[in-house]
Amino acid sequence: MKMRYFWLVFPTAFLLSLGNAIPVVSQAIAITSSTIELTGSSGGAKKDASCAGYIAGAPNHTLEVPADMNLTFSLKAAGQPALLIRSDTGKEFCVAADAFSKGEIRVPGRWKKGVYKVFVGDRAQGSFPYKLVVSPN
Repeated sequence: MKMRYFWLVFPTAFLLSLGNAIPVVSQAIAITSSTIELTGSSGGAKKDASCAGYIAGAPNHTLEVPADMNLTFSLKAAGQPALLIRSDTGKEFCVAADAFSKGEIRVPGRWKKGVYKVFVGDRAQGSFPYKLVVSPN
């Protein structure tokens, strides 16, 4: 009798635990005076209307800029990478690598205080490892 009870309880508990295995959206990474290196996989299933090509449904990274500051975003990836940055005010910045850049993208500028969603897309719907470096300048 005890064994039958175990086989009824165990599958139920197991399935309930799977229900809690929802991916957690990470908190925004605060930009400081030091360089931040981030990695991941480019591309995704969602076709973006801007230059980004194919991106994931959720941002690869969320960055919080605590005050207006000069920053450089540097991306290195294989394939046909594109970097899409969306501000919390609705502005979009999109830069794609070209044949001469060999998969490298650099976006320097003065960034306003706010939260930025960063998507690393691939224009050919590929998926490749990337390294994104955000550094103050």
